[in-house]
Amino acid sequence: MSSSKPEKEAEGEEAPCMNGEVAAKDDVGGEVMGEEEAGEREFAAVMAQLAPDGVRALHARVEAEWGPVLQSACQTAAARALWGRAVRDPAAGVLAGERYLRGLHEKMRRDGRAGAREVHGVMIAVRTLWFDARIEAAVHALGGDPQVVILGAGMDARAYRLSCLKECTVFELDFPELLEMKSDLLNEAMSSANHQKLTLMAKSLIRVPANIQDGDWVAKLQSCGYVPKRNTIWVLEGIIYYLHHADAMQVLETIAASRSSACTVLLADFMNKNATSLSPTMYHFYHDSPDLLLPSIGFSQVTLSQIGDPQAHFGLLSHPENLFDKLRRLPRSIETNPEDGTPCCRLYFVEASATPDDQISCPLVYH
Repeated sequence: MSSSKPEKEAEGEEAPCMNGEVAAKDDVGGEVMGEEEAGEREFAAVMAQLAPDGVRALHARVEAEWGPVLQSACQTAAARALWGRAVRDPAAGVLAGERYLRGLHEKMRRDGRAGAREVHGVMIAVRTLWFDARIEAAVHALGGDPQVVILGAGMDARAYRLSCLKECTVFELDFPELLEMKSDLLNEAMSSANHQKLTLMAKSLIRVPANIQDGDWVAKLQSCGYVPKRNTIWVLEGIIYYLHHADAMQVLETIAASRSSACTVLLADFMNKNATSLSPTMYHFYHDSPDLLLPSIGFSQVTLSQIGDPQAHFGLLSHPENLFDKLRRLPRSIETNPEDGTPCCRLYFVEASATPDDQISCPLVYH
C-alpha cells in the first residue's frame, strides 16, 4: 500500500483541498513573478533527474501497469520534489516521474498566479515535515538506535535523507511490485553520470515485500530481521485511511501489542469521516477521535495535531485566510464550516507511545 494521499487525476479536474473545495483565489501579488521564476528553476532541476532513458522507461511501466493506489506514491514524491524549498529529498524527482511532476507543477503555477490561499502539494509538504520532526524526536528519546518500520512505504526516501537514522535499521514494507520498481528507479538513476549520488543515511535499509492487509505481514517482517524485543518506531504516513476498517484495526492492534516486549512509538495520520468523502472509492477507514481510539487499544500516551497547529505549520501556511488554519480553530465536533457550509474535512497527525510497563512512558513531548 503506497504511503501517500492521491489527488484526483481526471482530465481537467482540480484536486480538492481538505475542506472539500478547490483552493480559493485572491488578487495576484507583486512577488508572484519572482516566485514563479524560482519555481521554474526548481522544476527544471528536478526534471533533469529524469534524463536517463532507463528512468523514463520504468515510469512508462508505472503509468501503464499500476492502479491509482500505487500511483499515488508517485504523487507524494512529486510534492516532496517540487516543495524542495522546505523538504530536502534528492530522490523524490526520480521516484515521482514526469507525469506527476508536470501535473503538479502546472497546478502550483496556477495557484501562484492566482494568489491561492493554499498551493497544491502544501499538505503533503507539511505532513512530510511533521513526520520527519517526530521521527527525529522519537529516535533521540529511544536512545538513538531503535528500529524504524515504515508501513506502506511507497516512494519514501527517509533512509537516504534523515541523519538521525544513522544508528537505526529501517524497514520499508509495501507491495512487492512497488518496492522492486523503487529499487530499480534508484539504481537506474544512480548509474547515470549526471545524477546526484545518494548516500544511505540509515545504519541499514531492509525492504520487506508484503501486503499489510494480509495476516502474515508481521511474520514476513520478522523473517527480514525485525526484532520484536527492540524499541521500535512505527511510521504510517498516508496509509491507514486506504484500508477498510477491519484491516486498519488489525494493523493498529498489532502495533499496540508489540508494547509487551519493548517501547513502541506510533506516528500516523488519520482522516475524519468527512475527509474520506473526498474520494470514497479510495478512502475507507476514518476516526473522528484517534486520540481516544489509541488509548482504548493499549497506548498510554497520545498527542494529536492538525495542519496549521504550531507543531504542524513549518512556515508554509502564510496566507492569513488559509483554510487549514480556519479549520483547526473550529471545535472538532463541528462537521460543517459555518462560513461556507462545506464539510469540515480534517487530517489529524497523531503520535502515540507505550511500554511494557505503562507507568513508564516514552519521553516524547513537543518543544
